[in-house]
Amino acid sequence: MQQTYIMIKPDGVQRGLIGEVILRIEKRGLKITAMKMCTLSKEFAEAHYAEHKSKDFFGSLIDFITSGPSVSMIVEGKNAVTVMRGINGATNPQEAAIGTIRGDFGLETGRNIVHASDSIESAKREIAIHFNESDHSDYMRIDEQWLYE
Repeated sequence: MQQTYIMIKPDGVQRGLIGEVILRIEKRGLKITAMKMCTLSKEFAEAHYAEHKSKDFFGSLIDFITSGPSVSMIVEGKNAVTVMRGINGATNPQEAAIGTIRGDFGLETGRNIVHASDSIESAKREIAIHFNESDHSDYMRIDEQWLYE
């Protein structure tokens, strides 16, 4: 099964949407294999968003993502990267479909509730930044036999 990295950003935490995000992940049939809440340090945030370092919004992005607690997760399932990107919706909430997390709860790109890895390579890199090997839980959900052919 494929793994991806998901973060409920500080705006999602402050707005009380942790349970809603987790509910959508689990109802879709994906499995959470690691989860923790913390306030990211500047160093972790800069490593996480390294690909945006040369962009104008980098400073404000780092300030925002380190402004309060976030929830980091490893989510696992068949095509987990693509499935989670669909659950989250378009980066700009005004372009996100109703029924997605961003379409239902977001209004601005800079406050779009969640982050999801955009590729398998990004997922591996982001998981390595936020989790140690000992943080992972390997288990079988009882419904997995009914989810996958």
